Parts: sequence; C-alpha cells; structure tokens
Amino acid sequence: GFRLMIEPVAEVLGVSFDRIYANTITFDESGDYTGFDSNEPTSADQGKPKALTMIKEKYGYKTMVMVGDGATDAQAKPPADAFVGFGGVVARAAVKEKACWFVHDFETMIDIVNKNSN
Repeated sequence: GFRLMIEPVAEVLGVSFDRIYANTITFDESGDYTGFDSNEPTSADQGKPKALTMIKEKYGYKTMVMVGDGATDAQAKPPADAFVGFGGVVARAAVKEKACWFVHDFETMIDIVNKNSN
C-alpha cells in the first residue's frame, strides 16, 4: 500500500503512523511523480516478508496473519503464519492458490477469524 492513501484512514481510526509499513511516493514541486522512498522495507521484492519480520521482532507477536489481494501479499507467508487471499475487487488465481483461505468480502473474513480464534 501507499502511505498517501493509508495515513488518512489511520488517522481516523487512531492508528499511530509509526505502525504503518507502506510505500512513500515522492513528487516534485509541480506535483509530478518522481519515484518512491527505497528505504521503506515494502519498496522492494520480498519487502512484505521483511516488514512482517520486523513487526514480529519489534512487538513480539507469536502469530501473524497476512491479508491481501496480490502476489507480493502472498509472499509474506512465512513469516506470516497464515495468508487470507482477498478477491473482493479482483480474484487472482495465483493468490487463490497460495491462500490458506480465499474470501470475496469482509464478512466472510470475519467469520474465518471468529472460527479460528483461541
């Protein structure tokens, strides 16, 4: 994801920006796209597994679940213990193949979480 899109939602939800692991898009003075911040762990291939590893180490999480709709999301298992593929916008066969569960809506995902929670 992109900080530009995620931070406004995080602000409404009260999520601290230091808990966001996303790409930072850069623009010039005219507002034209110039690239992205290559220092972000998610800016390169295998970046999402790297970000999840950082999160696990920083916060001591024992179990993590990755939810996503793309191939780079599926790359995050492992270190994620499970991967939920999301096909609510576009159902990608490669994502579906790698998913522990594949859903088309959030209600189904909530049901999965409730059934598999300890």
